[in-house]
Amino acid sequence: MSLSDPNTITISGTPIVLPRTSVEEDKSEYTAADGLTQLTASHDYGKRTRRMIRLDTSKLTSDPFKPSENVKVGMACYAVFDIPPAGYTNADALAAWVGFNTFLTASSNAVITKLLGGES
Repeated sequence: MSLSDPNTITISGTPIVLPRTSVEEDKSEYTAADGLTQLTASHDYGKRTRRMIRLDTSKLTSDPFKPSENVKVGMACYAVFDIPPAGYTNADALAAWVGFNTFLTASSNAVITKLLGGES
């Protein structure tokens, strides 16, 4: 089963519409019309179940070595759930995520701001 179609992610106040562009058995991709932003949801099954949601985003910026030229640069951020085959329910995993997400986003994303600044 796939996520809703399309999805919208807002980056720096700009909504980016991401229609579904690929569907496989355990993976779906959603890509912006300009190709610069992609959302991927995937699942891997083995000794543990790995569930991932990933945002890849790119932009054009001036080349620091050749300021008159633009280059495409990109980054990714993602969340992974690595779950054992027994012992954790979806509700247990969700409760862990809610606690973790609350910690990360408290006080206007203070922990993420510190992490991006190199703090550990």
